[in-house]
Amino acid sequence: MRISMTTASTMFTYDFMQNAFAAAFAVSMVCGLVGFFLVLRAQTFAGHALSHVGFTGATGAVLIGVSPLWGLIAMTLAAGVGMGLLGERLHQRDVAIGIVLSMSLGLGLLFLNFFTAYATQATTLLFGNILGIDATTVWTLLLLAIAAIAALAAIARPLLFVSLQPELAEAKGVSLRLLSVLFLTIVALGVAECVQIVGVLLVFALMVGPAAAAQRFTTRFWSGLALSVALALSEAWLGLVLAFYTDWPTSFWITALSSGVYLIAVLHANLPAWAREATGASLSG
Repeated sequence: MRISMTTASTMFTYDFMQNAFAAAFAVSMVCGLVGFFLVLRAQTFAGHALSHVGFTGATGAVLIGVSPLWGLIAMTLAAGVGMGLLGERLHQRDVAIGIVLSMSLGLGLLFLNFFTAYATQATTLLFGNILGIDATTVWTLLLLAIAAIAALAAIARPLLFVSLQPELAEAKGVSLRLLSVLFLTIVALGVAECVQIVGVLLVFALMVGPAAAAQRFTTRFWSGLALSVALALSEAWLGLVLAFYTDWPTSFWITALSSGVYLIAVLHANLPAWAREATGASLSG
């Protein structure tokens, strides 16, 4: 499929495409950064669970006449704090996350019982609809992205410390529980944004896929972090372009690209040592 410069420029004459690219930029930055720590801390299940919790909040918000985005944010934030408080150690996290997830899904089942009149909105929440985002939502997503990135930057050093050496960090007086709560709160914001693009069911594609691939391409922290952001942004933007010219869903393209890149990363990780070192050196500059 060949895309000329003329047809590419035509794509940006549409307001909905401009909004979509701006929203994808904001969300991809958050997903790439937050997702990197999420994978590093082996908490990918938390991101998956928070997306389902967010669906409950969004459906509940619609029922009371509030924007689904705000219901999504409120519910994911509450769940993120709850998960952080219930289990700050690695062996406690799955149980804590499972408890919060099961409770939220029970509420979601109740809300869905009254949600039959909003089938289109329910589908949008499940699979995303970035092409339907308006300018107001774009600005909201940008502001949320700035808040999430600023908060992550503020705790990045101690968070990296407790992620790599939790026992030593605790011995030096670092509060594992507090950092867990703060980090999962930031993850909740990232998930709430990500749902706007790929929906509840496909959050893994943008939140986890690029970060997991980056960590297979390189073991260096800063290189991996930068690569995670670059992959998330590339997959989101390329997914938009492919969706525009094929009329296939954007979420499908983003998911397909994320899966394809991760597969390449897995193959790269299994290359002979000399080949892996050569490609790793080129990636890290």
